[in-house]
Amino acid sequence: MRNWHLQRNLLTGVLIVFPVWLTWVVFEIVLRQLSRFGAPWVDAALGALANGFPPVAPWLDLQSLRFFLAVVLTLGGLYFLGWLATRVIGRRLLGLLDRAINQIPWVKAVYGGTKKLIHVLQTKPEGAQRVVLIDFPNAEMKAIGFVTRIIRETGSGRELAAVYVPTTPNPTSGYLEVVPVDRLTPTDWTVEQAMAFIISGGAVAPSEMPFARPNVTEESEDAG
Repeated sequence: MRNWHLQRNLLTGVLIVFPVWLTWVVFEIVLRQLSRFGAPWVDAALGALANGFPPVAPWLDLQSLRFFLAVVLTLGGLYFLGWLATRVIGRRLLGLLDRAINQIPWVKAVYGGTKKLIHVLQTKPEGAQRVVLIDFPNAEMKAIGFVTRIIRETGSGRELAAVYVPTTPNPTSGYLEVVPVDRLTPTDWTVEQAMAFIISGGAVAPSEMPFARPNVTEESEDAG
């Protein structure tokens, strides 16, 4: 009996902590990436400050303090860039930066591809919904994907969709699938709703969702 209570309480504790832990894991990944941009500047500033004021040097050497300041500095820099991009001089500077990066082999492919991905996720594609379900890894299972482009098959002219399928809980990694448009299951989800569904492992989701493709349903009814 005691073992049963122990297991039940332990499981309850795990279920309480799990959402907090998962949230922290996702944000830790983002924060650590952000801190890398500001870390060199923070290290240089704190190093100079420690040399000028030796008594506070041990406090300035705390990794948690450096991490926090690096994140704050990076967020401040991003805010400044966003503000600058709304000004004429900012748009001109960003245009110069784009042209400079596009002159670098290999780098321009990654930079240009990333910019296009962000752009297409903010706009609705022609001929298909942005958020769709595809048969993956088999016809009896579905995966959520984002349609990034509609292309045509050589010869037949059949419409194909380039679909990015993110992974859980880190949506920055995933798969690129090429799927015939008529095999997509459309949804009315927004990109934000789909991302919440993916990051939460399905816990955050509408009460209903499509599964079968509309044309498959119609064919089944006709056959009946």
